[in-house]
This record gives sequence, C-alpha cells and structure tokens, in this order.
Amino acid sequence: MLAKLFSPKEIIDENTQNWIFDTFAWAIENFEINVLKNDSRLILPTNEFYPGTVSSIDEMAQAMFINTKNYAGMQKWPIQLSSATPTSNTAIEDLSLGPIIRGDHAEVAISNGALILGFTPNQVNQPQDLIAAISQTLASILVISNKVMPPGGKEYLPQATDLVACFMGFGVIFANTAYQFKGGCGACNNASLNRQAALTEPETLYALALFCVLKKEPMKNVKGHLKSHLKKDFVNAYRSIEQSLSSTTQPALLALVSE
Repeated sequence: MLAKLFSPKEIIDENTQNWIFDTFAWAIENFEINVLKNDSRLILPTNEFYPGTVSSIDEMAQAMFINTKNYAGMQKWPIQLSSATPTSNTAIEDLSLGPIIRGDHAEVAISNGALILGFTPNQVNQPQDLIAAISQTLASILVISNKVMPPGGKEYLPQATDLVACFMGFGVIFANTAYQFKGGCGACNNASLNRQAALTEPETLYALALFCVLKKEPMKNVKGHLKSHLKKDFVNAYRSIEQSLSSTTQPALLALVSE
C-alpha cells in the first residue's frame, strides 16, 4: 500500500509505456549504441547548441541544419537544405548504407546527388520549430531507410519517427513544439518542413525522460527548458522510469542501465 502511495503518477498507460521501452530498445539495436553512449547529448534550444551570428535568413537556416544534422549523428549522410524549389528526384530508396550508419565513421552513399529538404524563410522566425521539423525529417529518413520495422510494424512508423528524434537527443525541443504548428513532415522534397506530432505531449515527455534516465541526465538540467505545463509530467515520467528500469529485462536497455 505504501509503495503505491508514494509511486509517481503515471502519465501514460502501461501498453504505451511498454511500446516506448521496446521501440527505444529497437533504436538502440539498429542505430548505433556507441553513438548513443559516447556522442549523443540532450539538445537544448540555447546558444550553447546553436551559437553564432549570421547575415541572412538562409545562412541562419543552414547553420541550424548543419548543427542539427551533426547532433543527430547523421553528418555523413548526403542530405542538404534548400529554400529553392527542389529539382532533385533523389529518394530515400537511392541511399546505400554500410554497416555503420551514424557518427563519424558512418558509411552512407547515394548515386544521384543528395536528398534535398526544403524550408520557407518565415520558418526561421521560430528557430525551435524549425529545429524540431528538421530533426523529425532526419529521424524519418533514418527510420524509413532501416531494414527492420519498429515494434508495431509499418503502421507505427510515424510514432517511431518521433521517438527516434527523442532517442537522438531532441526530446526537449519536440515536447515544446508538439502542438505549436501544423503540417506534415511529408517526403524529403516537401518544401514545408512543418511537422505533425505523432506522439502526444505525455508520450513525448516519457520518451524524453527515458533518454535522460539512460544518459544519467539530471532532471534539473531539463525542467528549466520545458514549457511550464510540461514540467510536472516530465518529473513523474522520470521517476516512474527510474523504478521501471530497476527491473527491466530488455537486453538493449540493460546494456545502458548497468553502466
């Protein structure tokens, strides 16, 4: 009875919790555990992560894109950002992936130019939104190019994409922008990078909290960067996950928890 009394409030149901744990384990197994352990960071919408001054809207967008691509561990991927109407017909299916797909040693090639992501200049006025949209599109490319479907199969690709963005470190930005703007992430050649959240705010917070617990990121480093109405749910998710991971049998998660 006392254990129940002092347990953190669950912000999502048990089935969704299990899916998030299983899908995070799938991401660990498919998207380079060493990059997660050694390189991935909690990306915050601050000057520390997106520094510098620029002289034009296009230059600002390109700087945000390059930083986001690097933080995602996809710096070696042939992907470009353009404000012009894309003329390339290159598709995700044209990518050739080696045994390592993220980080400095990734082996990713394409025979026909590059994947082109579009943006509109007015998006740069809301940097956090643009970063979220770029990171979601990068996650989508990573997920779609993978040969192994996420838990739940093809129908869960949109949800898996959002989770992978959190897995790559963008959970704070994703939670803050879940319902700020409308639109679809679409294909790589979509001129609009606006995204539509596939995970709810509580589900996104739970994925963010899982990343933070696995990376041993203290709650205090996160709360100050979340919208005020998200903070309590994040704390509850963080504490719930700490308890759950103490008894997990998921090998991919155990590999991180035991360190």
